[in-house]
Amino acid sequence: QAQLVESGGGSVQPGGSLRLSCAASSRPSSIYPMGWYRQAPGKQRELVASITSSGSTNYANSVKGRFTISEDNAKNTVYLQMNSLKPEDTAVYYCNTHPPYRNYWGQGTQVTVSS
Repeated sequence: QAQLVESGGGSVQPGGSLRLSCAASSRPSSIYPMGWYRQAPGKQRELVASITSSGSTNYANSVKGRFTISEDNAKNTVYLQMNSLKPEDTAVYYCNTHPPYRNYWGQGTQVTVSS
């Protein structure tokens, strides 16, 4: 069973950028897309971006045009490039398949956007 480890979070000012990484021991699924999720305090976890094994991507409306999901198949790593960050992007970010598999939830990586 694959293990997913998120990294790359941090604290940035509004308008800043971060790149998150999700390293897997192996691609969890050749069928289901990989996704980046986030959970802000007091809110439900939400899907922000997904990518299929063929490279097709989808984004939540709230991040469209600002975030880019990509995958390096050779490294079994999924990235989330986040630009023009806003305070409302503050959350813990996780990667998982889409739909998510409960055993793949990791610790996540904290992103804080504040002036």
